[in-house]
Amino acid sequence: MHDPDRRHGVLELREEPDGILHVTVDGELSEEIARSIAAASRRIAESGREVLVLTDVSRIKAIPHDVRKLMASGTLAARHDAVAIVGASFTLRVVAMLSARSLSLLTSRSYPFEFFATEAEAHAWLLAQREVIRARQPPVA
Repeated sequence: MHDPDRRHGVLELREEPDGILHVTVDGELSEEIARSIAAASRRIAESGREVLVLTDVSRIKAIPHDVRKLMASGTLAARHDAVAIVGASFTLRVVAMLSARSLSLLTSRSYPFEFFATEAEAHAWLLAQREVIRARQPPVA
């Protein structure tokens, strides 16, 4: 039986003790969920910390056209210093690459991201990215 009230997905959003923002969507990625993820990223950026995001997309069922368009438009643009994506199908990989390219063109900023088979690999890569980012920062006098 189809339940029309369950058409949107469920978001699990948490900041790990090491500062990594962990995102999981189960079901359809709605505009509300996309806006919540962007808001969490902006809060971290405004605190002066690196925005490192580990996204598990293995349970995403759909990303509606209007949400893909919104994401690619830059409307939800939030700083992401590195994004690790786990569990992406071929289709989701294409959507992620196109979204990242669109944002790069609109904001003149690169959005480094990589795809991983496991959360452990993704987590290790994000921690390494943090070190690269910090090494590029000028020393505080």
